[in-house]
Amino acid sequence: MSKYFYKDKPLIGLDISQTSLKLMAIDPLKWTVLGYGALEVDPAKLQQSIDSDGTYLAEQVKTLIETKLIGSLPSNHVVLSIPASRTYSRSITLPGDIKGDIMEAVRLEAEQSIPVPVDQLYLDYEITSKTDEAITAYTCAAMRRTVDICIAALDKAGLEVIVVEPSMNAVARVLKKSERGELPTVIVDIGAANTDVAILDSGIKVTGGIAVGGNTMTVDISKALKISLEQAHQLKVLSGLTAGDKQRKITKAVTPNLQKVVTEIRKIMRYYEERVQGASKIEQVVIIGGGSNMPGIGEYFTDNLMLAARIASPWQLLNFGKLAQPPKQFKSRYISVAGLALVEPKEIWQ
Repeated sequence: MSKYFYKDKPLIGLDISQTSLKLMAIDPLKWTVLGYGALEVDPAKLQQSIDSDGTYLAEQVKTLIETKLIGSLPSNHVVLSIPASRTYSRSITLPGDIKGDIMEAVRLEAEQSIPVPVDQLYLDYEITSKTDEAITAYTCAAMRRTVDICIAALDKAGLEVIVVEPSMNAVARVLKKSERGELPTVIVDIGAANTDVAILDSGIKVTGGIAVGGNTMTVDISKALKISLEQAHQLKVLSGLTAGDKQRKITKAVTPNLQKVVTEIRKIMRYYEERVQGASKIEQVVIIGGGSNMPGIGEYFTDNLMLAARIASPWQLLNFGKLAQPPKQFKSRYISVAGLALVEPKEIWQ
């Protein structure tokens, strides 16, 4: 295939998380959304589908396109992101005068650190820093079977996968241009079931995660206040951690799990500072994801991490044009899929 082939067919992003599918197409010159949509899925059925024949995934992608799409899609060529829980990523340091193929060194490192035989993985790397003394590479791996099943499922839904990319790399693409992403930054992506953490310093350097998400905190509030999950969700997104009648009870309910997230962030920061060659001083924390819609969460992380923290809001630069916009509390969930949609053909063909 030639570059012309891809130039003729603009790329769209599709993000598969544990609880939802998100799709987006963007005009890369104007950073204007051409089409987008999201669909909640049954987590158990999705997991089973990704582990078996992909049928449920294919059906849900078709449903998303046919019933949830706002706007239009300029092509069927997809940049795909699979659930972070299905990938392995880390930063490794190699001697600056390494002899032989870097990929071979990456494979040897993967054999020691990933609990899956290397021949069952798709494995890739990106050099993030290089000196005479050391080379630092960000490596990412995913199960071949998982990726192949997802690609086949999307093919059944009429989509052709061109690139598979970690979601944090996609997020970084947006934050670099819209959230002072040139600064060393902690990215905190609070999804429905998990929170992913990464250090952005020119590129993604370190990643980690924890099984705590927005739904976890909804359940915490529901149990503490003895109310339904629907009522708990409303309280979370309307009141959150800001001052109000129920603020103290809400804060008490969610604090144990928020502290787990804080602990994970500190662990990732410490790993970056101690293990990554040429580590910089972290300047900011940027929060994204559907679970970031809890008022006061930025201030909570600021107080607990002693770093300026805020919810990402790239929508002055990245805009919805004439399309109906998603509710404000749901916008943050689209940042990762926007980053996928903004992959440039030259990134594929470099």
